[in-house]
Amino acid sequence: MKRHEAREKAIQTLFQIEVSKLEVDEAIEFALDGEESDPFYEQLVTGTLEHIEDIDALLVENLKNWRLDRLGNVERTILRMATFELLYVETIPENVTINEAVELAKSFGDEEAGKLVNGVLGNIIKED
Repeated sequence: MKRHEAREKAIQTLFQIEVSKLEVDEAIEFALDGEESDPFYEQLVTGTLEHIEDIDALLVENLKNWRLDRLGNVERTILRMATFELLYVETIPENVTINEAVELAKSFGDEEAGKLVNGVLGNIIKED
C-alpha cells in the first residue's frame, strides 16, 4: 500500500471511529475491505488515537475563529491525522504531510476544506 492510499484508509478508519462510533478493529476491517494492512496505515490510526488529547489541544490553539467541535467531521479527522504525522512521524518532511493533508481535504471535502487544513497546519509548524 502506498503512503497516499494508507492516508486515505486511515482517514476513513478514523472517520468511522469518530462518526459511526465503531470499535477500532471494526473500523479497520471496514476501511481495509479485505486488503492487507500496512505498517504506515496502522501507525497513523493507532498513533492519532493514542495522542488525540494532545493533538486536539494543539489544534484548538491553532484554529483561528473556529472551535474544534464546529469543524466538519472530515476536516477534523484530517487535521488530527496530519497533526499526528507532523509531530510524531519524523521520517516525512512537513511540507509533504501538509500537501497530502490538503489534497485529502480537497478530495473528501472541497476547496475551502483544503484552505482550512493548509492554514491550520501551517500555523502548527510555525510554532515548532
